[in-house]
Amino acid sequence: MATKKTSMFTLTERLTITAANTDTFATIDLGSYVDVGDRQALQVHSVDFIFQGTTASAIGPTGSFGATTAGVGVQLTDLNRGGLVFSNDRALVASGVLNFDSDAFLTHATDLYPDNFGKGSDDGRFVVNDQLYITALTSALASNQAVNITVRVNCSIVSLTAKDFMAIAIQSTAADN
Repeated sequence: MATKKTSMFTLTERLTITAANTDTFATIDLGSYVDVGDRQALQVHSVDFIFQGTTASAIGPTGSFGATTAGVGVQLTDLNRGGLVFSNDRALVASGVLNFDSDAFLTHATDLYPDNFGKGSDDGRFVVNDQLYITALTSALASNQAVNITVRVNCSIVSLTAKDFMAIAIQSTAADN
């Protein structure tokens, strides 16, 4: 199905949530990696989400929530949905949740996190779109605080057969409707 053109590498992007109950967005530009003419796609092997507080030295975002219970949700999609999506959305590449309670108990939770698409050379999620979209939302945030989320996408560039590239492109277009 796919022929690897590169070894695995990591793309990263950070977004900062500064207001509760407000979607926060960022993108990862894939224009240099995806080429329709050469049937070149990005193969996503795994996705990690790193949660930090207002500063890089804050280990976890616990101070950002204050003395309240809160949750942070983050999703990576290959289409711009304009907000968080349900787990059955074909555009969803990865998703993660961090829950915090007022007793400083942290937990990563459910959905697809951690996103590991397999160990073999043919395993992974193929992306043929020119951007990845990150959406994050928190239910609570203390005054003058922020939650920073770094998204790390472990991927490689692959060449697909004409049939495989077309099938992935059609599926992605169908998911846009």
